[in-house]
Amino acid sequence: MQVVADNGMAVPGKSATAAEIPAEQPSMKIFKYRDSNGVRAFSDKAPSGRRYEVIQLSCFACSVRSSVDWHSIPLKLNAFTAAIDSASRQYRVDPALIRAVIHAESAFKPSARSKKGALGLMQLMPATAKDMGVGNALVPEENILGGVRYLAWLLEQHNGNTLLATAAYNAGPGAVKRYNGIPPFEETETYVKRVRILHGRYRNALVANAPGRSVSLTASY
Repeated sequence: MQVVADNGMAVPGKSATAAEIPAEQPSMKIFKYRDSNGVRAFSDKAPSGRRYEVIQLSCFACSVRSSVDWHSIPLKLNAFTAAIDSASRQYRVDPALIRAVIHAESAFKPSARSKKGALGLMQLMPATAKDMGVGNALVPEENILGGVRYLAWLLEQHNGNTLLATAAYNAGPGAVKRYNGIPPFEETETYVKRVRILHGRYRNALVANAPGRSVSLTASY
């Protein structure tokens, strides 16, 4: 996630200093290689017995060349349940959407750090984490609470429109305002599509696991 605060919409706050960013945390990595048929492939795990190239991305779902099948990639239905449900109730954000964003941002890796300095499960930039009251973005509970608070704010800014809110989560609220819609950035368009796929899958899975449960809160399309 990258925050662009050039339009007066972003939550005010001071940026964290470099010393406040834990330098030892790993970056988000994607491994590029060729499969047994010679076809170029991408994975979040190093392929065994093959030459590969490491690519650092701003988020797990941001590579436009990713070979991940977002319609079938295993879901994380039991990870960080207490923190996600608590944040969902507090900020009235669909828990399925929260899981979709976490999956897209970090693949549920709490120590993920992007090359731009975004940290943790919901890939919070230091300034955004500070604005959202997050003391340590690498603590899952704090990261989720801050990320959901920010996501709730974006949903409010866009009248509950999930496409615009997730586009803003990726490209920044300034970019969405500037283009009066989803910015024509290949990464952002790809990110929004993948989050929507994941959101639908998580919503269906959560309902299937808990019949009668409503998972539609502030999110809409």
